[in-house]
Amino acid sequence: MLKVYFYIRYSTLYGESLWLTGNISQLGDGDPEKAVAMEYLNKEFWTYALESNTDDTSLPENIHYAYFFRDLSGRIVEEWNDHKVIALKKMDTQEVYLIDTWNFAGQYENVFYTSPFQRVLLPSAPPSARQVSYQHQTHIFKVKAPLLQKGEAVCLLGSAGEMGSWDISNPVWMNKEENWWVAAMDISHVDLPVAYKYAVYDAETKSFIRYEDGSNRLLHAYQDKKRLTISHDGFVRLDNTWRGAGVNIPVFSLRSAKGMGVGEFTDLRLLIDWAKKTGLRMIQLLPVNDTTASQTWEDSYPYNAISAFALHPLYLNIEEIAGHEGKPLLKSLSDKKKKLNELTTLDYEEVMRLKWGVIKQMYQVHKRKFFKRNAVIRFMKDNGHWLTPYAAYCYLRDKHGSADFRKWGEYAVYDPEKIQALSDKTHPHFDEIGICYFVQFHLHAQLKNARDYAHKHGIILKGDIPIGVNPHGCDVWMEPEFFHTDMQAGAPPDDFAVKGQNWGFPTYNWERMREDGYAWWKRRFHHLGHYFDAFRIDHILGFFRIWSVPQESVEGVMGHFVPAIPLTKRELKDEGIHVDIQRLCKPYITEAVLHELPDEERDSVTGFLDRTPEGDYSLKPGFTTQQKVRDYFSDTEKNKEEGLIQTTLYNLISNVILLEDPHHAGQFHFRIDMEKTSSYRFLDDNTRQNLSRLYNQYFFRNQDVLWETEAMLKLPALKKSTDMLVC
Repeated sequence: MLKVYFYIRYSTLYGESLWLTGNISQLGDGDPEKAVAMEYLNKEFWTYALESNTDDTSLPENIHYAYFFRDLSGRIVEEWNDHKVIALKKMDTQEVYLIDTWNFAGQYENVFYTSPFQRVLLPSAPPSARQVSYQHQTHIFKVKAPLLQKGEAVCLLGSAGEMGSWDISNPVWMNKEENWWVAAMDISHVDLPVAYKYAVYDAETKSFIRYEDGSNRLLHAYQDKKRLTISHDGFVRLDNTWRGAGVNIPVFSLRSAKGMGVGEFTDLRLLIDWAKKTGLRMIQLLPVNDTTASQTWEDSYPYNAISAFALHPLYLNIEEIAGHEGKPLLKSLSDKKKKLNELTTLDYEEVMRLKWGVIKQMYQVHKRKFFKRNAVIRFMKDNGHWLTPYAAYCYLRDKHGSADFRKWGEYAVYDPEKIQALSDKTHPHFDEIGICYFVQFHLHAQLKNARDYAHKHGIILKGDIPIGVNPHGCDVWMEPEFFHTDMQAGAPPDDFAVKGQNWGFPTYNWERMREDGYAWWKRRFHHLGHYFDAFRIDHILGFFRIWSVPQESVEGVMGHFVPAIPLTKRELKDEGIHVDIQRLCKPYITEAVLHELPDEERDSVTGFLDRTPEGDYSLKPGFTTQQKVRDYFSDTEKNKEEGLIQTTLYNLISNVILLEDPHHAGQFHFRIDMEKTSSYRFLDDNTRQNLSRLYNQYFFRNQDVLWETEAMLKLPALKKSTDMLVC
């Protein structure tokens, strides 16, 4: 009978709990829903006892396990993956005691176990050729030390003779097994407790360098020849500081003589050479996704992607894909390339026109052999989930002359079977789809080659994930259930944008995304990992809450945070606010309000207003929202006067105190900067004071716990899905 006793250091409050999961049926087969509940031992430890028949053929050679914590609200917090393991095959005992240290996900040292540090930035000691023997031992000590210098290793010293008796000339040398430094010993006859510390020594000269910081560690566990105690001691306590510098640049700015008036993925090699000479360790790029929606210069904005997966054709280097057959095409380009390269600014539209003209010719030259290449077949298979829909999307966008898929007739609603049929190679239009495969494969290869080149020079690449996607993009077309297309992401007012910002991106339907474990985001992170070692999440606050602006509004000032705990009529009344709710929600337009406008503005907007029975004003039916106003003026040749009228109407429409929630009738949110409105100023003193008090509670106290909870539902799961460095 195998007995395993788990002990985890974790201090809890009454009602909180610790749970244990692992890759065996007795621990839930790694499913958190089937995890086993641990028992509270004392203020320092929780424990669990596992018994299993050693003849059980289902037991693996290694039991991998981890802990998670459940707070009073039921929220689950997982420890960061420590790769804790019970190596059954290596043991000659039937009783194992595990003394574990919780690995907090936000612990600084975990950063150094992400792929950029492990694969590129840090010198690492190779795993020991000779594995530590667990046979005839009573104690195994495991610890991690990610920031050792080249040639350094970890040793152990302690009060027992088997631990060197604190003699720095006689430490216990530790072996490297994956991320852990490991030492094994028999201390069955030693009186406990035993004091010990980890230290660093020079592996080449066998000389002592320094002890770890902090107090001595203590081993209290009872020892016995028949028992093996394994201590996972977390990190060696050292000054874990690592410094590196980098550069941030958009690829389109990396212009070189070999380019075509714009920086390309192949130009990254030149930047990498420069970064190597100057001692830089990271190159961060602005987003490189395809943004081709309107086929105009407006597509040059890199944060408005039509696909979260496809790369932008702008960055393709033509010469590298030409081959012998395509060389004649390159000769005709020399004069045009020279003119584009001599421009002081990027002529986006001309570059795209010229590139696509050449790409189409290159495709015709190479297409017969292209689709037979093993690398291409593998690329299309691995990326089919986004590549085929994206190629069909581009074909339909160009065929209909619009990225607005609502105008695509039978293809307005994405249907996988229809798209598969549309993309069949037997169709006469296949070349218009196949060329997208051609371009994306070569973009993939060129960016991946740049990443590999960077690694050879000790440099990592960092990408950029925009918080939003184009509302008419391929992602929204394919999976509209993941997006709130009736809302627009933006930002509240600040000193630089007094009316707030409206980015025009749909907001995410996080509730729906949560149902499948945020699979869309995980696919996105995985795909990014082909090219980058680290990535920046643009507008990280969007994972806590997003500023959400209704489609009927233009200015960000008309938005509210989502999620947010709303106000109700009852709550307003209980807070001493007895004004009619319509007075607070509707644009407040009176003679006094209009009188505050300059004469020319007042005279110009009266034609857009109706008189109410009470003698005040309301907006005419065709101008009740900012979007209606914008639509009206977009059909005219706008001059300065009309621009002034439009702005004034926007101001009148936003002259409100409360915004009714567009999805929940009878629930309300404060209009941001309420106190700057004339609607607020024209209220009585008592109502203003009550509103201001409630406003401050709403924005600065009521939402904090909700926003933290919202982020903790998403970010740990997403961070755990990638070994890239998440910034």
